Amino acid sequence: MKSSDLYKVAKELMPGGVSSPVRAFEPNPIYIKAANGSKLIDVEEREYIDYCMGFGPLILGHKNPDVLDAVRKRLERGWLYGAPIEEEIELSKLIKKHFKSIDMLRFVNTGTEATMSAIRLARGFTSRDKIIKIGGGFHGAHDTVLVKTGSGGATFGIPDSAGVPKDSVKNTIQIPFNDLEALSNVLNGHKEEIAALIIEPVMGNVGVILPKDDYLREVRNLTRENDVLLIFDEVITGFRISLGGAQEYFGIDPDLTTLGKIIGGGFPIGVFGGRREIMENVAPEGDVYQAGTFSGNPISLTAGIKTIEILERILNDINEKGRRMGKSLAGIAEEKGYFFSGIASIFKVFLTESRERIENYEDAIKCDKRRYMEFFKRMLSCGIYLPPSQFETNFLSLAHSNEDIERTLEAYKNCL
Repeated sequence: MKSSDLYKVAKELMPGGVSSPVRAFEPNPIYIKAANGSKLIDVEEREYIDYCMGFGPLILGHKNPDVLDAVRKRLERGWLYGAPIEEEIELSKLIKKHFKSIDMLRFVNTGTEATMSAIRLARGFTSRDKIIKIGGGFHGAHDTVLVKTGSGGATFGIPDSAGVPKDSVKNTIQIPFNDLEALSNVLNGHKEEIAALIIEPVMGNVGVILPKDDYLREVRNLTRENDVLLIFDEVITGFRISLGGAQEYFGIDPDLTTLGKIIGGGFPIGVFGGRREIMENVAPEGDVYQAGTFSGNPISLTAGIKTIEILERILNDINEKGRRMGKSLAGIAEEKGYFFSGIASIFKVFLTESRERIENYEDAIKCDKRRYMEFFKRMLSCGIYLPPSQFETNFLSLAHSNEDIERTLEAYKNCL
């Protein structure tokens, strides 16, 4: 069957015909039957150079042979026990080796679970209810953080989804990214009430938005001065910007960190971890409850261990490839009148009406979403698969060849 035919059937069976909203686009999404290296192959045998990469986990590319071999061997020994396994210890040690702010950690199944649990832990540890999040920051699809963006200043939560009670977000305060004054005002106005600030150190769900110079350092200073926990959501940036994530790259030690994507090697996983005195409050050691049947899954752990072992050898090469590609893309975007943003192996071209720097969500939402989808479909016709949204990040992998990149740059020149 063609993708268009499959989509008609899927829409009768699943809301919008998809298992996650961003996968849907008109007239129909492309149905994939296989993938290898940097390529996706659809049900009609067309091949695409992939810059979605599973929305980030596949930093080594599709079907990496070393990860595949490790997973095959692990499957022979079983794939679910409901009991502790040695790989939990092994992957924990690898994570702690590179994330110096993490003394203890807990495995969960998704980035959503990780952020949900980190926020609960922060509230339990501080005995405070309010949290601060950044406008446009995405921390999973749980009630506390499904909140609309403020209009430039601090605003209290308005649910961003039907079915989220107002009471679920009444303690969630939003502020703009890269705005220290807004953070300072909220901290001064709500002393003794705020448990934590949760922040993507590099915003990755509204495109790629980088922190201003010293922004993150001042965020750390302000939260520490006000006795507010700082949670770095590094589900996207962990083991990608550097082995120690954005916190290593920018030299910041948060109190809690959430990880996901890459640490599962393409299989479902999440982690929250941080200072020992905080993590010791998690059950069964403490009174902050968290549990999950599939947490610490042997297959995810095995794939993650192998992925990190490989990244320890070659991450710098991937990021150098990203730097070179980014430099060329920035020139193309500037020539066309658009704004490019990228770091390491993540990047985005914002279809703005000006070349001004994108600094926060309010800047990003001025982009032309309709024009982006036209651009996306042109790229698709050239055999380039980008995330089907102006507000999702593009990912480069080890598997992308120089030929892939040259072909992609030529497509950008022709399609923008």
